[in-house]
Formats: sequence, C-alpha cells, structure tokens
Amino acid sequence: MKRPLSKLAPDWWDYTTLAPELLADAARINEKKLRGLSRPGFSIHFYDTVEEFFVAEALEYIDAWRQSTPDNPAGICGPVGPTEQLPVVARIVNALGLNLKKSAAHYWGMDEWILGDSPVGEDHPLSFARCVRRMCFDRMDKKLRPAGGQISFPTGNLEAFGRSFDSIRCVVMQGGQGEVKHWAFNDPVERRGRHREAPPTAQEYRRLGTRAVKLHPVTIVQNARTSGGGNVALVPTHAVTVGPRETWKAEKVSIWHPGWHDNPFGIRLTALMISERLADSAVPMSLLADHPNVHFHYLRPNLGTVTAEMH
Repeated sequence: MKRPLSKLAPDWWDYTTLAPELLADAARINEKKLRGLSRPGFSIHFYDTVEEFFVAEALEYIDAWRQSTPDNPAGICGPVGPTEQLPVVARIVNALGLNLKKSAAHYWGMDEWILGDSPVGEDHPLSFARCVRRMCFDRMDKKLRPAGGQISFPTGNLEAFGRSFDSIRCVVMQGGQGEVKHWAFNDPVERRGRHREAPPTAQEYRRLGTRAVKLHPVTIVQNARTSGGGNVALVPTHAVTVGPRETWKAEKVSIWHPGWHDNPFGIRLTALMISERLADSAVPMSLLADHPNVHFHYLRPNLGTVTAEMH
C-alpha cells in the first residue's frame, strides 16, 4: 500500500506518513500505558520535579567520567537540547573534585550547524560547541576540566571523529527528541530519487555514520522556536551530526523528554514504536528499537495529553 504524503513537508518523509492506526494508538496512550511500554532493553523512567530530572541527567555525565582511566578512557556523548543539565554537571565536578583531565575522561558533542561548506565557529550565536563550553566546561575548575583533546566536536575530520568511538568507550549517548522524532540531527530524509516511494530501510539508515545533513523543515522551525525566539532566518538549514553507526557503539542510549522539545503526542509515539520494535526511518528515533540498552526519561508533570484544546 502506497504511503501518504507528509502533512508537514510533502517532499520529505516523517511521522505523518505512518499508518493512521499506529498514530491513533499513540494518541490513546495515557501515563499508565506509557509506564507499561518498558521491556528488556528498553526502560522508562519518570521524574516528578524539574530539579530531579536534570540532576539525574547530569549524574549520567559523572557516572560515565568516573569510569575513565588513562589506560581505559571513557566518556559521554551529549546533546545541546536539553541544556539545563550542563551547569549542574560543572557544579558536581567541582564539588567532588573530579579530575577529568587526569582520568582522560572524554566528551563528544553530538552535532554542529553548517553554513556554506563548513561548521559554524563558536562566534555563531547558536553554536553548540560554544553553548557546551560556556554552560559546562568553562565553569569547571581549570585543574579539573578535560584537556583540549578530551573534548570532541564533529567539526573537523569526520572519519576521525567516528573512529574515536572505537578507541574510547562511550558509556552513554544522551539525546533529546525533536519534533521530527530525531536524536542528534538524524532527521528523516527527503522524498526523492530511490527514496521517493519509500524511506530508507531501518538497516540502511543504521549504516549512516557522522555526516553532513540537510535538515527537515520541522527541525529548522523547532530550533527557531526553542533557541532563536522564533527567528527562522537565524537557523542554518544544514548540520553535521553523529550517526547511528556511532550510536550503536554506545553502551547505553539515554533520551530525555522534559516536555518542551517535542509534544505530548511525539513523546508517546516513539516509546510505542520502540517498545513494539516498529523501526521505521520516517521516525528515526524508532530505530533505537534495535539497540540493546535504551532509556527514556520523562518529566511526569509535562507529559500532557493528546486531546483537542482550543487556545
């Protein structure tokens, strides 16, 4: 059966091209049903306060870095979105006197914007590298913060960036979920060429590594809303992003849903698809159904409901 055109961007694949029955099932999920979607390899966690939520996210950094030694370096691949955990990470490092430099602890940034043919510099107001440094690493005691080579962003040699996941143990890859149901900038692809009638298979998409990508229009609008006060002109149309290939080298994938990056429907849909192993590259987050250790974290008061409300 031919799949429908997207309601969001007809020249792209996305979740609106799924079967209507699946979308309806996702819309009916209440909190109790959501809790019940956990299965071996997929765990769901709830937090009652914003403080508890972001401290828990920050502690994943600390747990990963405490496992690192010069002989067996380890680290975390982290997002910008959410960002509220980043100052908490720095505060905990300082309070514990955790010497990240001495332990060879590593940090990978997930992605960065592209303008023209190159990633943006840290002078760009939306630069992810700039955000992470200012909100986290620059707030650490200079004696404790990682050395330059212990912090990696996908802004130079992308093959070397990808290979670093082979030489350094990625204890956890964190992420948020965008409105187009991505992690990092693993967006659905355009509806063109050999993918005009069907999106890439899950197996095909999972072979993608760190790469430059063209962003789905919904991703551009979302980032304008969350990071640019709605100024769409400020948001680049392309980015470089860590890929599924690197994601599958992470021992744990940890996705954080505070409730303001994606909506009540979206944060239910991806949980349902992962729980039921419905991997479809039109919903990139659903591909995590095949990763052996995935965790979804929800700020319970922001679960919302999928009901009609006029505002």
